[in-house]
Amino acid sequence: MYDMKLLVFGDIYGRKGRQLIAQYLPELRTKYDPDFVIANSENLTNGKGPIPEHLHELQRSGVDIFTGGNHSFANMDFCADYMNTPNSPQLRPANFYDSKHYQLPGRGVWLFEKNGKKLLVINLISGNFLKDDVYNPFLKIDEILTEHPLEKYDGIIVDFHRESTAESYCMAEWVSGRVSLQYGTHTHVQTNDDRILASGTGAMTDIGMTGALNSSIGQEFKGWIPTFVSGTGHFSGKKETDMGPGVVCGVFVEIQKGKCIHLEKIRIIEWV
Repeated sequence: MYDMKLLVFGDIYGRKGRQLIAQYLPELRTKYDPDFVIANSENLTNGKGPIPEHLHELQRSGVDIFTGGNHSFANMDFCADYMNTPNSPQLRPANFYDSKHYQLPGRGVWLFEKNGKKLLVINLISGNFLKDDVYNPFLKIDEILTEHPLEKYDGIIVDFHRESTAESYCMAEWVSGRVSLQYGTHTHVQTNDDRILASGTGAMTDIGMTGALNSSIGQEFKGWIPTFVSGTGHFSGKKETDMGPGVVCGVFVEIQKGKCIHLEKIRIIEWV
């Protein structure tokens, strides 16, 4: 018997990703009956960052909570007030440097409550292979979990936005037994390593992207292949595109007494 059911989606890329969520989320909600639906929104608007209009669009489609990543502040002028709203559903990584000198908008840890269920959501970003200089995510999660032990909630989940698969594995071991689910976002490719650790923590290196299937992680090949062949960044991909069929990637999770008891990959390919 579960205490909480979750539907979690990785990076939703651009207009195509938003359309796919609107199309497929209603039937997924009917099938799985989740208590919360969580999605990463950092590629939501033209591939870089969300704006309130598109967040509201996904809320109407049935998404309850949004996490972020390295593009969280790409549209800060449009999204800062939304992120600062009390009980805003949009999180951003908790381990960006905040100080008395400069305070970034939003928050990286928040308790979401619905129908008597208490879900703590934590958003982290890696300092390896990404451009932002951030506080060590392993030390940050220690601080957070000291203040927020698992027994206080029905579940705790961690979106770890990173490049390295090894780092994601290490993070899962680091938080083992202290969170219900730790998963990766950012690399956009769903990994085949969904697992439940002996401690009851569910883990997956990357839960995948929702967007254009035949693409370079959401963007057109014609912009990126010349970049790889020529060795220069002079070429760039067209980010906002509806090209061809799409793919919906995520996971379904059941949690009991804070422990993950069921972890199921979701991958829907849209053939057109």
